[in-house]
Amino acid sequence: MKKTISPKRVLFYGEKRVESVDLSVIIPAYNEDRRLPHSLETVHGYLQKQSYTYEVIVVDDGSSDRTSQIVEDFQVKHPWFGLIRLPENRGKGYAVRTGILHARGRFVVFTDADLSTPIEEMGKFWPLLEEGHEVVIGSRRSPDSQVVVPQSWLRRFLGRTYIWLNRWLGIKGIADVTCGFKGFQRRAAKQIFQITRLNGFSFDSEVLYLAQRKFNLHLTQVPIEWRNSSDSKVHILRDLVMSMLDLIKIRLYDFRGFYK
Repeated sequence: MKKTISPKRVLFYGEKRVESVDLSVIIPAYNEDRRLPHSLETVHGYLQKQSYTYEVIVVDDGSSDRTSQIVEDFQVKHPWFGLIRLPENRGKGYAVRTGILHARGRFVVFTDADLSTPIEEMGKFWPLLEEGHEVVIGSRRSPDSQVVVPQSWLRRFLGRTYIWLNRWLGIKGIADVTCGFKGFQRRAAKQIFQITRLNGFSFDSEVLYLAQRKFNLHLTQVPIEWRNSSDSKVHILRDLVMSMLDLIKIRLYDFRGFYK
């Protein structure tokens, strides 16, 4: 049986809730107390200049450091920033799912806590979402992308291998599956994440598989600026092996009817 989401503590706008906003930004965070203060200030600095309403939901994925405290302190002056604190570490996929299922925006975007993709790239996503594009995907592999700080050759090689494995899964025409900057219409986001099951690194593959193969949603790829983070929590070989197993799980879940 699929486990329900039961965050230990949920804080929105100092416990005040609103019906809806234009944009929800989801930031999964695990032991990010060193990078998070700058990231929150950067996100706030950009969004406050926009004409649309927004909320930012940080999902603390069972951190053992001051990640939650930093968000709570930030909320004092910036009430449109919310916190969901999970009681234990469940994985990035679980954290993103939790945030999206709590989101109230017409559009929903998730991004990494290190802002490897600058929040300013939202300027490319917004008009596409306004036009009605259902799923908008940041791509580091587009000819027009700007990879300011590239990954090591090993990470690039394994990344290409993972793309090939996703083609075996049936995901077609997606140049960059794992980029941590993706946007959705609210309906599409809820439709997908209500039935996702993977909690770890491969959740992106499950999301795109459902969007493309099960719901026949239109996926739009956007070239982005991107900087590799030297503090990435990805463990190359371990996560590649786990990802291969997860891709098999996606096939099995679909075969067993879990995605109906």
